[in-house]
Amino acid sequence: MCDMKKQEIDHILVKMLDYHRDVSDLNFTVGKPMQVESAGELIPVDIKPNFKTLSPFQTEILALNLINQDRRLTKTLLTEGSCDLSYSLPGKARFRINIFSQGGNLSIVLRKLESKIPTIQERNLPDTMYQIATEKNGLVFVTGATGSGKTTTLAAILDQINESKSVHVITLEDPVEYQHPHKKSTFNQRELGLDFDTYASGLRAALRQAPKVILVGEMRDRETVEIGLSAAETGHLVLTTLHTVDAGSTVNRIIGMFPNEDERQIRIRLADAARWVVCQRLLPRIGGGRVATFEIMGTNLRVQDTILHGESDGKTFYDIMEASGAFGMVTFDRHLVGLYEAGQITQETAMAFASQRGIVGRGIDSVKSARGETTTDIEKLELDQAYNKAL
Repeated sequence: MCDMKKQEIDHILVKMLDYHRDVSDLNFTVGKPMQVESAGELIPVDIKPNFKTLSPFQTEILALNLINQDRRLTKTLLTEGSCDLSYSLPGKARFRINIFSQGGNLSIVLRKLESKIPTIQERNLPDTMYQIATEKNGLVFVTGATGSGKTTTLAAILDQINESKSVHVITLEDPVEYQHPHKKSTFNQRELGLDFDTYASGLRAALRQAPKVILVGEMRDRETVEIGLSAAETGHLVLTTLHTVDAGSTVNRIIGMFPNEDERQIRIRLADAARWVVCQRLLPRIGGGRVATFEIMGTNLRVQDTILHGESDGKTFYDIMEASGAFGMVTFDRHLVGLYEAGQITQETAMAFASQRGIVGRGIDSVKSARGETTTDIEKLELDQAYNKAL
């Protein structure tokens, strides 16, 4: 792995993709062998030529060949410590690549991008996603950790819009992951660094390009949020992502991006513009693979009032979602119980990922009781309830 040609890089990547089923990521880290990720676990790759452990020189050569003398990417890597790019294996796969510095060495992670546009039905997403696709304006946040499936969910929502509406859609991405064909909608997909410099500048320009729907890959800073709010207020549907863990933290993250003196005004604007907050996590599925769990919060008068005045005892976003299931809202805990009832996750998984273990425990007991199975030990349940009250 010295001076590499594209054919040599492609050969290694193809071998890694074929090494294991359902590969999602390729990992090159100094001191480790080449690895692939499948179902959330890293697996060492044994291919020819065999690199038992990668050296700093080998990862650097691969990184520089992937960057391919791109001045912008080189500058970004040197000044910010990481850079993002895309790479294509013709007829095989496309990748989103992150090259980053750690301990003076370079590491590389390649995320495999799906070529087929996912649909809401194929991905077994909640029916609320169909409702989100009918929105005319406002802000929709899809949140979760890296690799939790945010981009896939947004792609499915955009595909539903594409199937049902004759509108102009502009996407601002880093990089473009799913390439949407023109169906009923007209798509213009722009890539950070190639077509625009920052999300803020790309979003500002998008407002002059007559879209009805705008996808912003990530709300990374206050300026982007400010322009996104303005876009939503002027009749655009803005879909975007954040790295937050639940609905409440999403609202707080947005508000926290602004100085204290602007908090009241931002609360007013957000209460008016927000339409949906969709949070998701990936859990181990019974039988292998992973399954998504969701927390979904729409906006009604109670949600708007809580955004305006903040949460209080008995009036939290969690409480509102618990009471608003009929309107498409659901907490992680209720969704976990549903996955358990459907036989997709174990009781242990449900309890491990619960926000409030008492609620999940009672939900599982209800499922077990309906099946005629033994329910949770009463003493243990009381301990769980006491634990939740202490929190």
